[in-house]
Formats: sequence, C-alpha cells, structure tokens
Amino acid sequence: MPSPGWKSVPPTRGLVCNVIVKIVTLFLIAMGVLAMFGKLRFPGQKRLQSARCPRCGRFRIGKGPCACEKGGRT
Repeated sequence: MPSPGWKSVPPTRGLVCNVIVKIVTLFLIAMGVLAMFGKLRFPGQKRLQSARCPRCGRFRIGKGPCACEKGGRT
C-alpha cells in the first residue's frame, strides 16, 4: 500500500494560521508606514492654513472677505 506523498496532504490548521498571522502583520506594518507619511508636512501646507478665515475657520475662496465678515450665512 503506497503512502500518500506530502503534496497530497491538505493544509493543516497550523499552516493556515501562520499565513493569516503573516498577512495581518504585513497589513499592520503597511498601516504604520502610511501613518508616518501622513504626519509629514507637505509643501503648501502653510498656504492652505492662511486661506482660512481667522474668525470662523472656514476656507476663503477668492480674494474677498469671508461670509462671516459680510454678515452672510453662518
């Protein structure tokens, strides 16, 4: 009676668990790298902050005054 070869054996729980642990670990490492890049200050950040209204904090579009200064919508 021939014994089954190692290729015909279905994956065991240990192998599946190891693969899942590796996938989760790689995912967490990738998320950490993305978080580090997200904390970097990109060029133009100061210009974006200066485009905000100092009173209400909304972005000003164009060169005119903000709506809160004109007495427009709140």
